[in-house]
Amino acid sequence: MSTLTTHAPTPVRSSRTGVGVAVGVALVALSVASVFIGVSDVTPASLLRADADSHAAFLLLVSRIPRTVAVLLVGASLGIAGLVMQMMVRNRFVEPSTTGVTEFATLGMLGCIIVAPALPVVGKAGVAAVFGLAGTWVFLQVIKAVPVRQLVLVPLVGIMLGGVAGAFTTFIAYRMDLLQSLGQWAQGSFASVMAGRYELLWLAGAMVVLAWVAADRFSVIGLGEDFATNLGLNYRRVMAVGMIIIAVITATVLATAGIVPFLGLVVPNVVSLIIGDNVRRAIPWVAGLGALFILACDILARVVRFPYEIPLSVIVGIVGAGTFLWLLLRERSRAH
Repeated sequence: MSTLTTHAPTPVRSSRTGVGVAVGVALVALSVASVFIGVSDVTPASLLRADADSHAAFLLLVSRIPRTVAVLLVGASLGIAGLVMQMMVRNRFVEPSTTGVTEFATLGMLGCIIVAPALPVVGKAGVAAVFGLAGTWVFLQVIKAVPVRQLVLVPLVGIMLGGVAGAFTTFIAYRMDLLQSLGQWAQGSFASVMAGRYELLWLAGAMVVLAWVAADRFSVIGLGEDFATNLGLNYRRVMAVGMIIIAVITATVLATAGIVPFLGLVVPNVVSLIIGDNVRRAIPWVAGLGALFILACDILARVVRFPYEIPLSVIVGIVGAGTFLWLLLRERSRAH
């Protein structure tokens, strides 16, 4: 006589579900709060007042909602760009801002200002994407030539490559008297984002969808070229798709909000600690946590010196750099 046995959910799965619910609730709460944070009087009461000249509603539709949507898109897409790059390089300490990709894209933006200053934002982002694609290719070729593939060596090579590209960009900007324009991209901020100036980020959102579609392939290439080829996977094609995803996300974020460092490094590593290395399962987590992380940093940047606003890159850089050091020390202690 057989007995029917039921399996209760494990504590680990329950804890993951709890974390996911907490992230979702926090994301919704902070999104609502972000809409009503600012110098101008935009509150639920002002929106409901009958004698209001629709000024609050106008600001809500033109400024507050577009800014919040842009923040969410940037956080989600940069997190995915970091996750894809980590799978491609097979290293947990790389992302566009630590591999020179962002610096190459910035060089492309600077070239647009010099050669074609009247080029629309879409065109500038396209040029930046091409330069970012070239930067990704250069980084991949350099690490292939590095004889020792230590865990910490790869991001250090990327940081040095980015330093060279950044120094060259700064020199050109200095010679052309464009350091002020260059500084606007270096200090990532959403202060100037409004309706009509953020829609390019939907292209980054499309890259997130593309990454989710190709998630299983990225999981396979994360096991190495030989293993992926033996499974019948076109390794070069998947790598090309990954390079395009990274370049397009980096360029659209750069053209819209500037440089936002360390986000693609911190979020995928935190997600990996929670649910492991399955890319398809990790993508919703990375997108959600990335959006939550940058939204919290953006709100903090707006309220610390209210009514003034601190550049977002300052807040993200402090938190991201500290987390980066913690991850390095954690891996080193586990190695010993």
